[in-house]
Amino acid sequence: MTDTILSSATKEVVIGFDRPFVMIGEKINPTGRKLLAEEMKAGDFTRVEKDALDQVAAGVHMLDVNAGIPLADEPALLAEAVKLVQSVTDVPISIDSSIVEALEAAIAVYEGKPLINSVTGEEEVMERVLPFVAKYGAAVVAVSNDDTGISEDPNVRFEVARTIINRAADHGIPKEDVVVDPLVMPIGAMATAGRQVFELVSRLRTELAVNTTCGASNVSFGLPNRHAVTGSFLAMAISHGMTSAIMNPMHREVKAAVMAADVLNNQDPNCALWIAENREPPADGDERGARGGRRGGRRGGRRGTATE
Repeated sequence: MTDTILSSATKEVVIGFDRPFVMIGEKINPTGRKLLAEEMKAGDFTRVEKDALDQVAAGVHMLDVNAGIPLADEPALLAEAVKLVQSVTDVPISIDSSIVEALEAAIAVYEGKPLINSVTGEEEVMERVLPFVAKYGAAVVAVSNDDTGISEDPNVRFEVARTIINRAADHGIPKEDVVVDPLVMPIGAMATAGRQVFELVSRLRTELAVNTTCGASNVSFGLPNRHAVTGSFLAMAISHGMTSAIMNPMHREVKAAVMAADVLNNQDPNCALWIAENREPPADGDERGARGGRRGGRRGGRRGTATE
């Protein structure tokens, strides 16, 4: 069994086989969010704080924090964002940047054991990222591309993942602290993207015994009703062994699909999390419980709809 243990100053989260799926909130990312990018660049982190609190309230176990803004001081911004998020929430953080100096700045101020997002199979990147991951005792996301780019062959991506795991071991980083991202491509552009990931996740679990993650929303990019696609993808990926994902917990159908998959995979003992999330509260003054609440809701349905 492989457990990836991550922590904030006060809270621990474990990514692992036969455990509830770990949801990592994706919203603190200025890519494609012009207003957030402008605010962060100007030193205004109000929206960052709100996004952090909203995602935690929605049930995420971790938060991904990214400050990739063109022509901005990304190391300073990322460090500031990480400090702010840790001051208002207690969940562990995935520190997300393609700039090594930004990763270094953020991990230096982090309290606990973070997930570093990410290292690729490119020689230069491995030699720069892995030493400080080892230095700080962090865990790292290993993205399955290398100097040749992103292969459409799942076997090639599998071997890239194996290379990163072995190189991490050379730096004293155990496989428990390497979480592999098999790379999710848009299904609208690559019809086999889903099947490729399912095959890879299954092999990564059975042959290399490592945990996995992905940027879940990539799979539905460009499609209508995309949240239904993302939710179905995640449920299927979980059935093949995926153990975490960077996702948007504010999309209820996506979160529901993840929680249902945990139930069906026996990763939610006694369906406790599902019941807690979905049990209807009793109507005020009604001791009959959820059934009475539902009847009351139907009687008042027309009036309630008119006031929403």
